[in-house]
Amino acid sequence: MFPASAPPPGEVLCALADLPEGATKGFRFGAGAETFAMFIVRSGAVLRGYLNVCPHRLLPLDWKPGQFLTADGTYILCANHAAIFRIDDGACLSGPCHGTGLVAVNLEVSNGKIVMGRWPPAPSRARL
Repeated sequence: MFPASAPPPGEVLCALADLPEGATKGFRFGAGAETFAMFIVRSGAVLRGYLNVCPHRLLPLDWKPGQFLTADGTYILCANHAAIFRIDDGACLSGPCHGTGLVAVNLEVSNGKIVMGRWPPAPSRARL
């Protein structure tokens, strides 16, 4: 489902203290076609992780490296198409990808560190 360059579950991404309230942080693993790009948003006591890919044209969301939020910090913004996404669930609220959403990345907090969570299982395919 994800490229081989995606970090495995349990890999430390950063210290929780390095991501203050209302902040975002982007990460890139690998290179070229195998690049895995993601970001984390801290909103209150909640952390959300998403792939750094707009569902409209599959371009990165950040307008500057690590900058993913609207000016008031209440939504995720795609710098390429001005699409607006909810922080809580990644749903697109407006823009050319309305009705779709961001792909979530599972996160965990362990010993004051933000670590990759487990990947969801691949979707099963119906047998004919």
